Amino acid sequence: MPNIIGITGGIGSGKTRIVKLFESLGVPCYIADREAKRLMNEDPGVKKAIISLFGNEAYGSGNLDRKLLGNIVFTQPQKLKALNAIVHPAVAEDFKNWVDNQHYPYIIKEVAILFETGGYKQVDKTLLITAPEEKRIARVMQRDASSKKSIIDRMRNQWSDDKKIPLADFVIENNAWEQTEKKVKQFHQQFLSM
Repeated sequence: MPNIIGITGGIGSGKTRIVKLFESLGVPCYIADREAKRLMNEDPGVKKAIISLFGNEAYGSGNLDRKLLGNIVFTQPQKLKALNAIVHPAVAEDFKNWVDNQHYPYIIKEVAILFETGGYKQVDKTLLITAPEEKRIARVMQRDASSKKSIIDRMRNQWSDDKKIPLADFVIENNAWEQTEKKVKQFHQQFLSM
């Protein structure tokens, strides 16, 4: 069984770009958010539970209306908690099945809220990606054309880096890409020999 490296970081920290770099090095990577979206659109049990929580308008166009859900869950913490209670077990099961088919010395599991959910206890090592808040906000505004307020609302639903750093096994401060790339390649060699 391969070692599982959990990668996490707040919105706009650069997790996705870093995971793509690991993928380019041949590392199998499971992107929990991407797989959660797939399950919310394709898994009949997950869809049924979401409809019972949010109503038929959750799938107004046939696919999950993420914007509608986002507007609800990021301002109503109890709805976010209920949605997570539906999606997280489905993703955990999907991940378990995926891991059973991997044959590399280590694999990456990328999860936005790895520490918040206690998921860090189910991986062998954790790698936290950090970046200054203003830089993170600017990245997300550029990427998603989101308002600063909506980004800050989403950030408030995640733990601060100060709270996550003591729990992380490894940290990359993602400020300058050249330095980040070097760090990823160093960690890659380290993870191969664990």
